[in-house]
Amino acid sequence: MNLNFFNKNKTFKPKKNIPEGTKQYQLKKYAEATLGSGNLRLAVALPEGEDLNEWLAVNTVDFFNQINMLYGTITEFCTPQECPVMSAGPKYEYHWCDGVQFKKPVKVSAPEYVDYLMTWVQTQLDDENTFPSKIGVPFPKSFQNTVKTIFKRLFRVYAHVYHAHFPRIVSLGEEAHLNTSFKHFIFFVQEFNLIDKKELAPLAELIATLTSTQHVAAS
Repeated sequence: MNLNFFNKNKTFKPKKNIPEGTKQYQLKKYAEATLGSGNLRLAVALPEGEDLNEWLAVNTVDFFNQINMLYGTITEFCTPQECPVMSAGPKYEYHWCDGVQFKKPVKVSAPEYVDYLMTWVQTQLDDENTFPSKIGVPFPKSFQNTVKTIFKRLFRVYAHVYHAHFPRIVSLGEEAHLNTSFKHFIFFVQEFNLIDKKELAPLAELIATLTSTQHVAAS
């Protein structure tokens, strides 16, 4: 495989903004307002009377954009030479498989993996049959399974950044932003049971620290 295909200066295009006037736009504004309170546990809860799938859709777009931006700050350091495999420490290695272009899991470098992953998620978000944005269009029966797969894979980007690039994140002064983003992500995952516990193992200690009562109270 040609390792040069990945342009290290490439910045991912975040998902286009949710259209104003739609239900999902109203939920996005609600989510932003609740996040402003600083209570992340409260911020992830399904607003009373709202549709679960709409809430999942809005937050999936939001986390995709957040992780894009966070990873974008360290792309020049996450190269095929520095990160020849997509890993989260010595025990965890991820191989790419999308069932379409790659029918079987393939070992690729971390930047290639993230590029494939972000492109794949973008495709899901842009597909009106998977993520309908129009009022009255029902979500497919497979929607929640798709969301779970997206979150499972997005977690791997956090895991790689923490294990391979955290000193760089600290030197850039971004650790507080990364920790807050990840804590929000984990609270959301826990609230709706989106990722199996075994998948979270690479960051289990960090998750325990960030979600402990003392840490929440102090943040």
